[in-house]
Amino acid sequence: MPIRLIAGLGNPGKKYERDRHNVGFWFLSRLARAHGVELKSVAKYQGLVGKLARDGGEIWLVEPQTYMNLSGRTVGALARFYKIPPAECLVVHDELDFAPGVAKLKQGGGAGGHNGLKDIAGQFGSQDFWRLRIGIGHPGERDLVADYVLSTPSPADRILIEAAIDKSLDVAPLIIAGDMPGAMLKLHTKA
Repeated sequence: MPIRLIAGLGNPGKKYERDRHNVGFWFLSRLARAHGVELKSVAKYQGLVGKLARDGGEIWLVEPQTYMNLSGRTVGALARFYKIPPAECLVVHDELDFAPGVAKLKQGGGAGGHNGLKDIAGQFGSQDFWRLRIGIGHPGERDLVADYVLSTPSPADRILIEAAIDKSLDVAPLIIAGDMPGAMLKLHTKA
């Protein structure tokens, strides 16, 4: 089943653009650039939206501009309008449980405390969407998480995060084609 909507999560505005929480935006912006897709502000969806045309149909690319905790408003509205089921949606987000440099793909599962995922699952009424999880590491203590995700990674961590995004972009053609097993095999196998 091909993917018809790819959402990169983050917080809008200059203040947040370099934060760990914005790795979904980093990925999506690079994917859009690589395919010559311009992301334009669409008020109806409260997001930056672009369309990637391909043989099997179009894929919507979106960066919600609602702030992370309300990401589901944008993703849910776009999916409902174009009648895209959760299983044909990919959400790209930061993952505390993975070290910088790690990226993994999976379908379904809980939100793991990630408010963006929680809101999307609530809008869909389902956890069945795909997730591309890009590792940002963990600060070590639970009460440090909020400040950690809203801060800039160290230069060394940023290099590792960008490498994980590179590896994810390498498997994007497989994801777009709906070859999730192939994408997972390539993404999850150490080079």
